[in-house]
Amino acid sequence: MPTFIDSHAHIDGPEFDSDREAVLERARAAGLCDIIVIGSAGDLATCRRAIALAESDPHLYAAVAIHPHDAAAIEPDFWPELATLAAHPSVVAVGETGLDYHYDHSPRDVQQDAFRRFIALAHEVKKPVVCHIRDAHADAQQILADTGAATLGVIIHCFTGTPADAEIYADMGCYVSFSGIATFKSAGDIRDAVKKVPHHRLLLETDCPYLAPIPMRGKRNEPAFLVHTAEVIAAEAGLSVTALGEATTANTRRVFRLPGA
Repeated sequence: MPTFIDSHAHIDGPEFDSDREAVLERARAAGLCDIIVIGSAGDLATCRRAIALAESDPHLYAAVAIHPHDAAAIEPDFWPELATLAAHPSVVAVGETGLDYHYDHSPRDVQQDAFRRFIALAHEVKKPVVCHIRDAHADAQQILADTGAATLGVIIHCFTGTPADAEIYADMGCYVSFSGIATFKSAGDIRDAVKKVPHHRLLLETDCPYLAPIPMRGKRNEPAFLVHTAEVIAAEAGLSVTALGEATTANTRRVFRLPGA
């Protein structure tokens, strides 16, 4: 059976409170060996929750930040605790942070300032950065270049840009992560983008409970569904599903500095 790592999952959330252990059992049965739990809503409680979950299982790891949607809600006194949380041994990345110009829930300049500050925090703790970038690729690429983020490891999570954007990120030394969106009929550009990313820069994710892939679309997404995304990405990358699993597992271990990297 192919093995995989879900590089971006929100399984700490209330959507999984009723059956989290069953979700993890299904993930293991589907070949998932590790999961990165992302704690990055609009408050620090989400970060703490992700860390607590990671502490409960040796195959779970946490990432912490504040989502760009909520950048305007960051209080000055958040930063000292964020620094402490980011240094926690169960935390393997700072994120998700970044820029979202599609919804503009926070002003763009505020998002940019927070993004730069989270990258600075990642430099302090020497951990990679998980980036949410939507309709803001040019600005994101400039900030990543200005801050030397690629030396830390950069994950472009849930990639939704153009094939040209994917190529730019890969050339910058970033890792590009594909979600269930790549299985959607309307996502031809995203499938084309897979071809622009070298195999050693590819990652897979669910972003669960969101973005369930076909044929599970409309359901609550969960890590076990990653196998459906993997089938599509493997075909676009010219790999067998097993080879894609081996490559993306090695890539995820490398960029997040997981055991066995």
